[in-house]
Amino acid sequence: MKREEVQRHFGFDEGSPIGGAFGSVHYPGSGGVFQSLSPTDGAVLGVVQQATEKEYEQVIADGAETFQRWRVLPAPQRGEIIRQVGERLREEKEALGTLISLEMGKILSEGLGEVQEAIDIADFAVGLSRQLYGLSMHSERPSHRMYEQWHPLGTVGVISAFNFPMAVWAWNAMIAAVCGDAVLWKPSELTPLSAIAINSVCREVAERHGFPGLFGLVVSDGPALGKQLAADRRIPLVSATGSCAMGRSVGAVVGERLGKSLLELGGNNAMIVLDDADLSLVLPAVLFGAVGTAGQRCTTTRRLLCTPGAYEEVKRRLVSAYGQVRIGDPLEEDTLMGPLIREEAVVQFERAVATAKEQGGQVLAGGKRMEGMPSSLFVEPTLIEIAPTAPIVGEETFAPILYLLQVKDLTEAIELQNSVPQGLSSAIFTTSLQSAERFLSAAGSDCGIANVNIGTSGAEIGGAFGGEKDTGGGRESGSDAWKQYMRRQTCTINYSTELPLAQGVRFDV
Repeated sequence: MKREEVQRHFGFDEGSPIGGAFGSVHYPGSGGVFQSLSPTDGAVLGVVQQATEKEYEQVIADGAETFQRWRVLPAPQRGEIIRQVGERLREEKEALGTLISLEMGKILSEGLGEVQEAIDIADFAVGLSRQLYGLSMHSERPSHRMYEQWHPLGTVGVISAFNFPMAVWAWNAMIAAVCGDAVLWKPSELTPLSAIAINSVCREVAERHGFPGLFGLVVSDGPALGKQLAADRRIPLVSATGSCAMGRSVGAVVGERLGKSLLELGGNNAMIVLDDADLSLVLPAVLFGAVGTAGQRCTTTRRLLCTPGAYEEVKRRLVSAYGQVRIGDPLEEDTLMGPLIREEAVVQFERAVATAKEQGGQVLAGGKRMEGMPSSLFVEPTLIEIAPTAPIVGEETFAPILYLLQVKDLTEAIELQNSVPQGLSSAIFTTSLQSAERFLSAAGSDCGIANVNIGTSGAEIGGAFGGEKDTGGGRESGSDAWKQYMRRQTCTINYSTELPLAQGVRFDV
C-alpha cells in the first residue's frame, strides 16, 4: 500500500486533527495538536489532538465501568472475542504494517512482522482463556479443601515506546483482556497514529460485543499523561516499556503507591562467538541483530565477543557484509535498514562514534550520517573494533553500532557479557555442548533471554519476554506471564461440623 492509501484507510487525511482519547467513545479531544512525521522524508502523516486531563478521566471511568461487566464474563467467552480481534488484525495486516513502516521507519517486512506478533499473541490468548489454572493443595485439617484461584486486577495501564508501536501493546492487551482486565494505553508520542489505528481495529470488535471501553487510549505529546497514569491508584498494574531512566521513574512512582509494575527496559546485548562456531549462522544473526530496525530494538546486538580462532574471519566477513547493507525507503522491497526515529537519535549515534574513537576504537565500517537521502535521519550501520575495557562499550546507544571485541576464552566472554547494568538478551555460537550448557547454567548468562546458535533479536511470543538488573525484571507475552495481570486468591473450605485450627493450635472458649 502507498502512503496516501494508508492515510485514507485509517482516516488520517481528512484535514482535521484526530482526537487522541478513546474510551467507550472516541472523544474529539480539546488539548493542543501535534504532527506525526515520517522519519523517512519528514512528510506529515497526520495531526493528533492531545487528550486532556478531563478526557483522561473519562477514559478511566469508561474502563472501570467496562471492567465491572467484563470480569464476570466467562474467560472462554472473553477468549472468543479476542479470537475475533485476531481475525480483524489479519484483515488489516497490510495496512497496519505499512503504517508502522511509514511512522516508525522500520522496513516493511519488520512492520508486517510486528502485526503478525499481535496476531500471534491474540491466538495465544485464546488458548490461554481456557488455561488460567490454579493449584489445589492437601489441607492438614480433616474435611477441609484448599485451592488457589486467579481473578482479574482491574484496568491495566500500558506505556509503550516508539520502536514497537503495536506489538508491545498487544502483548499486554491481549493477555490482560482474556484475564478479565480492561486496558488503558499511553503510547509514544513519536508513533501516535500506529497506536490509534490498531486500537481502533480492536475497539471495533469489543464494541460490537458491548464492551466499548475495553481498550482505552490517551495520546499526549510528551510524558505528562504517562506520569499521571503511573501515579493513578485506580491502575493496579502499570506495564512500561522504554529506557532504563524511564523505568526507574515509573517504578518509583508506582511503588510509592504500592502498585504493581511490569518493566521491560533497555539491553546492552552481547553475542559470543567461539572458535568452533558455525560462521554461516553467525553472519546473518549478527546483521539482523545489529542492523535490524536500525539498531532501535531493546534486543539489538551491541557487543560481539569473539575468541581468537574466530576473530579475524568474523571481522573480515562483517566488514564485507556491512558494505552491502541496502539503506533507504523502508517501503522498498530490497531495503534492509531505514532511518533513525528523530534527530536526537542521530546526535546520540554521532556522539557515541566520536567517543569510541577517543577511547581507542577503530571504525571498520560506517560511522557517519548519510548524505543525499530523503531525510537527515539516515546513518550508516557501524562496526567498531575496540578494547573490551573501553567505557563506551558499557553504554547502550539506541542506534546501529556494533562493538567488535576480542576475548581469550568463554570464561572471559561470559564475565564481560554480564558486566553491564542491563540483562535482557544474550547469545552464543558454538558447536560444543559443554560450552552451550556452561552459557545456559546458573554461572553463565545473567540475562532473561539466553540463546544458542541464534541471535539476540527476534523472540517468539510463546516464551516470557524480559530481562534482569536494569532491564527491570518484568515478563511479557507467553509462558506464565499472564499471572502478572491477575490477583491470586487462596481458598479454604471447611465441609465438616467442627472447626479445627491449623498447626494444632487450640483456642477453646
